[in-house]
Amino acid sequence: MKLIHLCCQTPNAHNIQRYWKYPMAKKNDSILNLSTTVPWWVSVIVSFSVYILLAHVVPLIPSENPLVGGVLKATPAFAPIFAFVLLIPAPISAMNARRKRKLLDNQRNIETIRALSWKEFEELVAEAYRRKGYCVIENYGSGPDGGVDIRLEKNGHLHLVQCKQWKSRKIGVGVVREIYGVMVAEDASSAIVITSGIFTQEANNFATGKSIDLVDGAQLELMIGQNQDSGQGGTSEPKQVVSPCPRCGSELVLRTARQGPQAGTSFYGCSTFPKCRHTEPVDTG
Repeated sequence: MKLIHLCCQTPNAHNIQRYWKYPMAKKNDSILNLSTTVPWWVSVIVSFSVYILLAHVVPLIPSENPLVGGVLKATPAFAPIFAFVLLIPAPISAMNARRKRKLLDNQRNIETIRALSWKEFEELVAEAYRRKGYCVIENYGSGPDGGVDIRLEKNGHLHLVQCKQWKSRKIGVGVVREIYGVMVAEDASSAIVITSGIFTQEANNFATGKSIDLVDGAQLELMIGQNQDSGQGGTSEPKQVVSPCPRCGSELVLRTARQGPQAGTSFYGCSTFPKCRHTEPVDTG
């Protein structure tokens, strides 16, 4: 699996635990590269911890070997150097986070979204879910991603996201089958396929009745607009704060009715569908 990085918003113990939950780096990734892909506060915590360890803990370790004992007692002199090196990635990570926030806020409509590169498209989607309160774990690098571009965690539920920046092709059933297989294998609560284009009818038919959410270009444009900061760019669509599902506590996700008298109408449905069938209308007022 490619290197993945965590973008939880707050530096608490639970979020740190989430970071180490997944496999990390490819063998040729440097520690510096790893550090610049995690939230800035991770580097600060690691730097501080290493300083305390080298300056105050290691010198107290007893040793009968004079040579080893001398090395242990000398570590306080090197503690500031190691701490400083480990702190270097923090501003880089902070600038990356700021860049991603601006990327989302600068989107005007579906055309600006379609003009993004595939990597910017993934970062845009990740930032949108980050603002929705998810702990976001992004794939990093250029190798195979196993059918998953982003992993989301919220309220103890894992959701898998596959991004397809296809501007002129319809997303077929093969892509949806692939993410569904990974969802079952990882015991995830749901899977989400997001595109700036549209899905084939076969893909829609396969997703029906499964915990799979297909987000097309129109739905993506709405989601981006709802999660932009006030007064910055964005679509004219209204923003709505969506609370957890009142029945089961899972996340409510934006969906579009595919059939029946309400076909084409957007609504919020429980991410655990069909286990939970609770729905709420989109506030257009």
